[in-house]
Amino acid sequence: MGIQRPSPGRGFQARTPAGMPERLARVVQMLGRLPGVGEKTALRYALFLVTGDETASRDLGRELAELRDFVRPCERCGNIAEAGPGVATICSICSDSRRDPALLCIVARVQDLLAIERSGAMRGRYFVLGKLLSPLEGVGADELPIDALKARVKATEYPVREVLVATPPSVDGEATALLIARELGALGVNVTRIASGVPHGGDLEFADQVTLGRAIEGRKSFG
Repeated sequence: MGIQRPSPGRGFQARTPAGMPERLARVVQMLGRLPGVGEKTALRYALFLVTGDETASRDLGRELAELRDFVRPCERCGNIAEAGPGVATICSICSDSRRDPALLCIVARVQDLLAIERSGAMRGRYFVLGKLLSPLEGVGADELPIDALKARVKATEYPVREVLVATPPSVDGEATALLIARELGALGVNVTRIASGVPHGGDLEFADQVTLGRAIEGRKSFG
């Protein structure tokens, strides 16, 4: 008898499988709600926490219990940041004086920010949207933090000269990029878009028409 996952925001509706303690079944259900974790993987994780290294299990439980208290979105950009009582929650990127405050990179998710940081190519700062414009999913322009983005661009403390829109090259990502370009164009800031093309090591025969077209349009001279 399989474990049925509850709908988001609802209580547990599943029946406990034969031979499994109810408390363990609840842990399996919770783990199964994590992105990319299926029922079998959730069960494997839960059994490790019960039968594996006890110190590791208790350390993990303690860290998870305190995670939301000490890690929160950055007040300036939306990145993840260390939080503490009585102090502003500012991430390490926003507080880094070596960063160029005049270059602001717009990303959809914190995961995208971390991916760009791994490349080492971005030395400016960021603004995390949290979601993309998606009419099919009911996400309209009024649900995006456009006003907060405008305020960040116009802030006198950190004047922005260039906004680099690094939303993904998808239908929703392109629609969001066009919206941002339109909204920020009137502010006199230079709005740019990340280039897209054939990935390194990829074969041209497997690239789609849009990718090939952009690779050709964004060609550069040697030297």
